[in-house]
Amino acid sequence: MVARHRPIEFAILTLRQIEVIRAVMLTGTIAGAARLLNVAAPGLSRLMKHTEDSLGAKLFSRRGGRFVPAPEARSIFAQINELHRNLENLQFAIGALKRGEGAEFKFGATPSIGHAMAPLAVADLRRRYPDLLIDLDILKLEDAIDFLLLGRGEVAAVSSRLEHPAITFEPLAQGQLFCIVAEAHPLASKTQISAGEIATHPLIGIDPRDPYGRILANIFARARLDYQVPIKARVGVTVCALVRQNLGIGVIDEFTLAEQNSFGLRIIPIEEDTTLRTFVAFRNDATLSGVAEFFIAALRARMKKAHESMATHRPPPPAKRELRSR
Repeated sequence: MVARHRPIEFAILTLRQIEVIRAVMLTGTIAGAARLLNVAAPGLSRLMKHTEDSLGAKLFSRRGGRFVPAPEARSIFAQINELHRNLENLQFAIGALKRGEGAEFKFGATPSIGHAMAPLAVADLRRRYPDLLIDLDILKLEDAIDFLLLGRGEVAAVSSRLEHPAITFEPLAQGQLFCIVAEAHPLASKTQISAGEIATHPLIGIDPRDPYGRILANIFARARLDYQVPIKARVGVTVCALVRQNLGIGVIDEFTLAEQNSFGLRIIPIEEDTTLRTFVAFRNDATLSGVAEFFIAALRARMKKAHESMATHRPPPPAKRELRSR
């Protein structure tokens, strides 16, 4: 019969035991170690006895009520001190990671998101990672692909989906377009407006090449409506400022309006469906950092809240017609 050798068993110290041994080393007494660790002395004494029993060796000699490190355990104490330093370094590194210290988060956003919603999400990000360096780049939609592929940023929040084999586009938020007019404008008293009525007034900033402008331009095209844009302005906040001067009327996404001071403006729901969808884009071959994931979640939450806050401006859904039996 082949004799089976029992595996050699090694006593394993827990982090708590290591902490207690070091405290006794530093203070020389159980009472002193208890004060250092802010625990009860009797419990600490029992833990020390259990630790020495499990190791099968005495770590300290008792002399006049003091604990003196045993010479034969000198190498253990040296390792404990080194381990404690490493644990302190680990705790410091973890704290720096939580604060975002030494890290940088670069992201881009198209104007409608970057000027209104992104700053709110950045505030949430800053509270979570107070030492994080943040770099926000306002992008044209057509520049978002190069922005990601060239590594200029980790993610991009965009106003429309593009097609590229190396880029993932995840849904971000859904909203609506609204008509805005100056308080002194003849349309200011309206509670709802049609595309036909919008087309009869000078428009500010409607560009068919822009994702949001394309929504209304397609409605005009289907209805064969002519419209005029005497003042062009690509950025929503600029359109709002021009409309306040009663230089024309505008059509703006609700995410811009949610964070705009509506003083001097009237917000009018549009009868036609003007649903818009936004996206967050990132490279297929990239694993998103924890910072990026937090930012995306914060941005989604902020845009959802903005959508809910604009509910009072949206028209109620059309009433369902009741079917009468003959």
